[in-house]
Amino acid sequence: MLNDEIKKYIEKSVLCWLATSDAENIPNVSPKEIFTHLGDEILLIANIASPQSVRNIKQNENVCVSFVDVFVQKGFQLKGKAKIIEKSDKDFDELEKPLLKMTGGNFPIRSIIKIKIEKSKRILAPRYFLYPDTTEEQQIESALETYGVCSKDSN
Repeated sequence: MLNDEIKKYIEKSVLCWLATSDAENIPNVSPKEIFTHLGDEILLIANIASPQSVRNIKQNENVCVSFVDVFVQKGFQLKGKAKIIEKSDKDFDELEKPLLKMTGGNFPIRSIIKIKIEKSKRILAPRYFLYPDTTEEQQIESALETYGVCSKDSN
């Protein structure tokens, strides 16, 4: 389910967005900074300060995660079943290792959100559909200008 391209986007994305909903199907979306893949089916997200996400997952295991390279404006949406791995669970220490490496130990990991991915879908900016000849380089240049990272005059 997690092919090499999806893994590449996971590894280079700064944030992912985790969508959950409670037992009454009231949605919640929140950014997550510490996340990685494990093999070809699992996404791990560190619960650093996500009490609502954890509460929701305990009531409704269905989740959606998205991540986008803001400059290329491409990414992926992943859907699956989430489970909360508590510090007292036997596999917590092993699952925590790659997440701790990312934090450098600077943030406490309260628990781990472990998601078994069932579906994936590519995310593309509308420009790629409206103007099929658009290249990633053009999209990056446009995004850099739009976000004020640099301008055409600085070249």
